[in-house]
Amino acid sequence: MIQSESLSGIEIARIRQLTESTSITLAESIKQIAIATPLSSQPILTTYVQSGTGGTPLLLIHGFDSSVLEYRRLFPLLAEKHQTWAVDLLGFGFTNRPAGIRFSTAEIKTHLYHFWKTLIDQPIILVGASMGGAAAIDFTLTYPDIVKKLVLIDSAGLIGSSPLAKYMFPPLDYLAAQFLRHPKVRQSISRAAYKNKSLATIDAQLCTALHLECPNWQQALISFTKSGGYTAFRFKKLGEIQSPTLILWGDSDRILGTKDAQRFNRAIPKSNLIWIQDCGHIPHLEQPQVTAQHILEFSSQI
Repeated sequence: MIQSESLSGIEIARIRQLTESTSITLAESIKQIAIATPLSSQPILTTYVQSGTGGTPLLLIHGFDSSVLEYRRLFPLLAEKHQTWAVDLLGFGFTNRPAGIRFSTAEIKTHLYHFWKTLIDQPIILVGASMGGAAAIDFTLTYPDIVKKLVLIDSAGLIGSSPLAKYMFPPLDYLAAQFLRHPKVRQSISRAAYKNKSLATIDAQLCTALHLECPNWQQALISFTKSGGYTAFRFKKLGEIQSPTLILWGDSDRILGTKDAQRFNRAIPKSNLIWIQDCGHIPHLEQPQVTAQHILEFSSQI
């Protein structure tokens, strides 16, 4: 029997600092499970949330240096209609970062596969936002029979690796990670991600920072960035995706811009692009009701 336990890595005192009901509810529902993988002789304690029943399971993948808390507003809306999962990728969020593991895209994909195999083990609708979109594309190309449908939300994957990569050598790697950790830097990134700046609240900033206290956060971030992260997919490779694909994109995205939305739409054969109006880089946080409606309509299409 598979055993899951409540997350102990987030301090209760810090959770109590959260003010938005969706943030509190999702934080309190996070679970951990030991996932056996070929990456390590020991199982990897993996954090996730799950709710809802019925329909094809939805699996949500967060963006760079983020966690399942990124889906705090979208998750409950989807779970009203569907079995819905969200997972912290290897090297990110509250999932353990074991010593001796290389935190690269290949290892992330292997870990994600074994999470799916352990807990879901049936075809899914895979949803990825920003860097999570690139991870979802990579997974879909490798395991096409698993991904029944694909949803990309302001997805990475057409631009090269992180600009931080050029700084990832001692001692600049440590300094670059500390720079990204600074509250003012994270708040600046948060504000840039929203069109409506009032949504970049203290609660939002806490949600992006709770996982920074996890052991080996800095080492894993440096390892992933040094590996090159998710490099640009070639148009020919994207053309191999046969899963019906929904592309959702904020019309005012200042992080990735808007040109890549149309490029993904041209490159992926069975894709449909929908613009999320009056929205920045994170529709799942800025326009969760609209985003959920489009995903649920897409999931119900035969």
